[in-house]
Amino acid sequence: MTLTEAVGLAFAADGALPRAVPAFRARPAQTEMALAVAAAIEQGGALVVEAGTGVGKTFSYLVPALLSGERVLLSTATKTLQDQLFGRDLPRLVEALGLPVRTALLKGRGSYLCLHRMELARQDPGAADRSAMAALARVEQWAQATRTGDLAELPGLDERSPVIPLVTSTRENCLGSACPRFRECHVNHARREALAADVVVVNHHLFFADLAVRESGMAELLPTVRVAVFDEAHQLNETGVQFLGRQLGTGQLLDFTRDLLAAGLQLARGLQDWQQVAGALERATRELRMVVGRASASSRLRWAGAAPEGVPAADWQAALADVQSACEDAIDALATVSEIAPDFIRLQERAAALAERAARFLSEAEPGSVRWLDVGLQLRLVESPLDIAEAVRGKLLKAEPAADTATEPADEWGEAQDAAPPRRAWIFTSATLGDDERLSWFTEPCGLQDARVLRVGSPFDYPSQAALYLPRDLPRPADPGHAGAVAQLAAGAAQRLGGRTMVLTTTLRALRAVGEDLQQRFRDSSEVEVLVQGQWPKRRLIERFREGSQQGGPGCLLVASASFWEGVDVPGDALELVVIDKLPFPPPGDPLVEARSQRLEGQGRNAFKDYFVPEAAVALKQGAGRLIRRETDRGILVVCDTRLAGMPYGRRLLAALPPMRRLTTQDEFEAALDDLSAVRALASA
Repeated sequence: MTLTEAVGLAFAADGALPRAVPAFRARPAQTEMALAVAAAIEQGGALVVEAGTGVGKTFSYLVPALLSGERVLLSTATKTLQDQLFGRDLPRLVEALGLPVRTALLKGRGSYLCLHRMELARQDPGAADRSAMAALARVEQWAQATRTGDLAELPGLDERSPVIPLVTSTRENCLGSACPRFRECHVNHARREALAADVVVVNHHLFFADLAVRESGMAELLPTVRVAVFDEAHQLNETGVQFLGRQLGTGQLLDFTRDLLAAGLQLARGLQDWQQVAGALERATRELRMVVGRASASSRLRWAGAAPEGVPAADWQAALADVQSACEDAIDALATVSEIAPDFIRLQERAAALAERAARFLSEAEPGSVRWLDVGLQLRLVESPLDIAEAVRGKLLKAEPAADTATEPADEWGEAQDAAPPRRAWIFTSATLGDDERLSWFTEPCGLQDARVLRVGSPFDYPSQAALYLPRDLPRPADPGHAGAVAQLAAGAAQRLGGRTMVLTTTLRALRAVGEDLQQRFRDSSEVEVLVQGQWPKRRLIERFREGSQQGGPGCLLVASASFWEGVDVPGDALELVVIDKLPFPPPGDPLVEARSQRLEGQGRNAFKDYFVPEAAVALKQGAGRLIRRETDRGILVVCDTRLAGMPYGRRLLAALPPMRRLTTQDEFEAALDDLSAVRALASA
């Protein structure tokens, strides 16, 4: 029996899935995708699948991957989705299909407790305050019982806790085999589990970090695979460019000076003037920050010449050269004590890497890349490729090894090849990958123009489940009164619905303006609680919003931006209205956006048509996707941007949205709101 036939049987009405998975219902689109994935695994090569919300794409790729009997790598966008895939979906299907499959979860170093650094943490000044000491005590207690060391298992630990960097390692400060706790290392244990597993779940950040480091010969341990599946693949390009370029941050430099001083005074006091060595680098780092000044705080500066835009070139070059020189002085000092402890060897390697990066940023940027400077409390110097196309074509989709000998040498994944190795299968899937038939928004920057492409639509009945309202009397997005008008509309609707409203903004400035306005409007309300991104941790905000008014308290109105446009799942009547403040075009002044636009113009293409509009279409589709998450959900989407109805490109953006029914007047909008409340009241009666 072929894999395609086995997958078809599993999804059939009397197959393994309906028999073993509670509430499973076969969906034609889900089966279509599963059969396409099975064919790709049998034939090899790349398959790109856009699967609309509700298709059940997780089962569509997991079932053929598991039934194939191949070693499989599953990569998803976030650690939360990674945990869900490993802890819920995989075990359920492995049991349903009755397969003897060994699975493993692998995250980056920063997700695992480092026993050695935990033992040193109480000596760190960062753990001095009472709350940090209390968090550290909880970590120490949990460390006695955990088997995996995955910090996600520790309940109540805030992802922003300052204790986390103190009890985790980085590639720079890990002591490797010289660590006194090496045998018990949770990172190494996770890697050993991954190497022995049939199916390994990673995340995109870990995948690209490994791909980037592999070039310098210091590869992360990733298992050998023949089938790789990238879920939430729409994030691949932006994740990849973060790791395939170069970065140097003043935070990195200051962390190094802290570690250098601590190790020197603890392990080699008196053998070098550690205060002077560390102090020189700290001063050079702070001087670099001062050269940029305060006026440019919280911005991204273009950097096309010798210095970032608006920064005196001579001062910048001199300050950066001082950083390089101070790193080289640290290398010399550490060389004299390198035999005393492995800590000094790792510190010497870190100093060399920092010096090399400083030297690199003193020279011209690589052709085909773009440079910029992120300015905030810290500086971050960045040189990035414009996309990941070259890396994908050269490292992932390159020609398979020749089969003219009995045994081929191991390839870059460490896998020994047989005489006629099957081609690797690469599966890329997401609910949102573009707005044309070839999904060019995704395939072009990812180097996948030659991949097979499949689009399967959502099974939801959008015309009956959802409505779209485009208010025509609002100020233009650029007008000062726009944020206030958005807040007024959202307030009136939330009042009618008893909360159940999410406002998605395109900028942090709009987030603050709309959030403050709404909190003022509902300051004394007992019916609606206004939640604003940044005031609580994201996980807590989503949990509170999902609760809604279930506990008898007020309903919720959430104002959010950035990461809340995607990956937020609020099924049921806790969310009935999504308000988007304006069309989510990329910021034209962003250096990376400018460089991508210039490249298109240089190719004779129209940057607005071929870049800005597709970007806005995908982002708009993602934001709208928060509204309907289940077959029983009902709701309204409001886009507070008159350009959507009035500009020629608006038709293309509207076509990217699900086929919701249209509300044309304020009266129709208010009637639809009242209808949602009436249906909900009837259902709960």
